[in-house]
Amino acid sequence: MNALENRPSLRAAEVGAVRGVGKRYGKFTAVDEVSFSLRAHAVYGLLGRNGAGKSTLMRMLAGHAQPTTGSVAVFGENPFENDEVTRRICFAAENQVYPDAFRIKDVLAAARLLYPDWDQAYADDLVEVFDLPVDRRIGKLSRGMRSAVGIVTGLASRAPLTMFDEPYLGLDATARQLFYGRLIADYAENPRTILLSTHLIDEVSGLLEHVLVIDRGRLVIDEEAEALRGRAISVSGPTDTVEKFTYAMTRLHEEQLMGRSRVTVLGDADDPQHARVLGLDVESVSLQDLVVKSAMTGERR
Repeated sequence: MNALENRPSLRAAEVGAVRGVGKRYGKFTAVDEVSFSLRAHAVYGLLGRNGAGKSTLMRMLAGHAQPTTGSVAVFGENPFENDEVTRRICFAAENQVYPDAFRIKDVLAAARLLYPDWDQAYADDLVEVFDLPVDRRIGKLSRGMRSAVGIVTGLASRAPLTMFDEPYLGLDATARQLFYGRLIADYAENPRTILLSTHLIDEVSGLLEHVLVIDRGRLVIDEEAEALRGRAISVSGPTDTVEKFTYAMTRLHEEQLMGRSRVTVLGDADDPQHARVLGLDVESVSLQDLVVKSAMTGERR
């Protein structure tokens, strides 16, 4: 994780812009009025439950789908069917489809032609690290090996916008940690914008610089990870006191029992100290709990 701190200081610039985007499939709304920006040289976490709309958003950013409403821009242009833009985007998805006859080495050869910044030596190193049989057909691979192929492609592409849509779900815990370590080490040496979609939030929380939480198609949190860690707290105590303390805050979850309340809120950095002065109990909230409780709030709405 220290690699993040040691990387060069780089000027932030906007890589992607999602503005009022909605995506509907018939009567089903997958994404609902979502807006956010992606800056250069940052690691973003797109967090939420399965079916929340994460993959749909990433497919629109990758130029694989168009929004029903709103606009998507990557490097200042609409990415849909735009070869000049999509050559600068690598989208590694868990359910990536390959031609039936493709072997692992065919996938990597195609990637070498597609991505201008492709690093073949690094790809070869990753193939060895993940022990991939390059002559085996993709259709004959285990789920874990297919996941590793996506990881190799995403990391070796060195694409200015690299997106991983849970491509590591087939990996065991040891292999996933290997991926996280390689991701951060390579990001430190070759900074770019990385968008990581996952529901394994506790595993990736230390990697993230910016957090996007989506639930039921709506963006519910868009914050710098460090600021979010300081703002998200759970306070508990007498209901009257808790209500007075939290009335102006963003409430993510609340419970009441016999005159006492427990409320998870997004507040300011100095709120924990104020809460303790009032006699309230204060606990920090993990990103995993934050996403779960944001989703519970969405269900009540």
